[in-house]
Amino acid sequence: MPEKLNDRTIFTLSEVAASIRKTLADRYTSTFWVKAEMNKLNLYPQSGHCYPDLVEKTDGKIVAELRSTIWKEDFQRINASFMNVLHEPLKSGISILLCARISFSPLHGLSLAIIDIDPSYSLGELEREKQQTLEMLRKEGLFLSNKSLVPAVIIKRIAVISVQTSKGFSDFRKVIDGNGWGYRFFYMLFPSLLQGEHAAEAMIAQLKRIEKVRHHFDAVAIIRGGGGDVGLSCYNDYNLAREIAMFPLPVITGIGHSTNETVAEMISFKNAITPTELADYLIQKFHNFSVPVQRACDVIINRFAARMKDEKLRMLNFARYFKSVTLANLAAGRGNLQQEFRVLAQQTVRLFQVSRANHSLILSELRKNAMSEISAGNRQISQAGFSFKKDVLSLISHAAWRVDGNLSQLEKAARRSLSADQLRLEEAVHGLRQQTTRFIAEENHTLNMIEKNVDLMNPVNLLNRGYSITLAGGRVVRDISGAREGAELKTLVSDGEIISIVKNTHKTEQP
Repeated sequence: MPEKLNDRTIFTLSEVAASIRKTLADRYTSTFWVKAEMNKLNLYPQSGHCYPDLVEKTDGKIVAELRSTIWKEDFQRINASFMNVLHEPLKSGISILLCARISFSPLHGLSLAIIDIDPSYSLGELEREKQQTLEMLRKEGLFLSNKSLVPAVIIKRIAVISVQTSKGFSDFRKVIDGNGWGYRFFYMLFPSLLQGEHAAEAMIAQLKRIEKVRHHFDAVAIIRGGGGDVGLSCYNDYNLAREIAMFPLPVITGIGHSTNETVAEMISFKNAITPTELADYLIQKFHNFSVPVQRACDVIINRFAARMKDEKLRMLNFARYFKSVTLANLAAGRGNLQQEFRVLAQQTVRLFQVSRANHSLILSELRKNAMSEISAGNRQISQAGFSFKKDVLSLISHAAWRVDGNLSQLEKAARRSLSADQLRLEEAVHGLRQQTTRFIAEENHTLNMIEKNVDLMNPVNLLNRGYSITLAGGRVVRDISGAREGAELKTLVSDGEIISIVKNTHKTEQP
């Protein structure tokens, strides 16, 4: 009962609480339906009771907040209904339509006692958010932005947004690393939340990180291991969808469900139902490129091998012919040189013989003159008489001595001349031998240089040094007149052939 004090009526706190409780009980006699956002579930596993925080937002701001209670029996029933309809348990961060009654406790204050929650309303709210996001993206012209990107010929460097312990990421790795063709992919994990209230913000943050190093990757893969529609609500978030649409690299998704496609999947470059299917897609893309390239390589190798075999045979025939002609010319040159040497030797011997014959003639002439003088002296002695015989004999003796002296000097001079001629002949022969040896060495060096040049001119060596040979219609292209627009060109390099089509030609202006 209230007390009276100085004309004042004073109530106890419990009396006030009881009055409020009675007033609310009299006013709210039945249950009613309320739509709100479950900001936090506050489940206590030990007791099984929940104490959700309910809020109402306008333009992102909380305009109303109220505590609520879900007793254990009611929570088990409601949670089973969510699992049946949404394939997800009741959790924080979703919009709900709840059936409740007013509850007031003197200890805990005002709250809503939640009796039931309609899971179909939560599903409808997700769809409404999804359609609103799609409409905004279409108005901004971003719906097809990521789909219109031109991907790399082979998508083999992948930035993965997932959770390290996610089963979906594990399945993706198992398929991509164990592909039967042995293709090698590079992937790097950027860990992120994949569902819940902050999942969209976490994935946006990782997309911004990847964008800073986008030159290291060919695509971004968002991988999740499965779940129901409520767990996918973050993939309908407008900010996340806009980030994916505007991302400079193709974004491929394997979120892991087969119904009710999310906005993130709809605007991504490629969507796969599961991470395994996403891995199969990347492997197939690689294989589709690898097979024709391998076939083309085989064709190029076979054609080049056949062409090189023909060219090698032709070059060997040319080298044999060139070598035979060169050897024949060298042999002819050596024969001519030997003939000249023999002629020179014969001329030298003849000259020596002529020189000896001249010396013999001179000596014979001197002897004749001496004998003539002796005969003349004898005749003078006979005519002069005996008186002069002694003087004449002395004169004859002196004349004979002079003749012998002259003969001796003439013989010495002849010997000296013959020795000098023989020395000059030996020097001439030695010089001729040296010149002949030097000439043969020079000719051999020239022949070796010719053989080296022939070997250097081999097309195989030219190609191995980095040059290439371009053919059009089987003929070598030496200027742009040999390559018409639309013509097929075959370029020979060291390890194969390259087939190309001429799009246009441009003549370089001469300086």
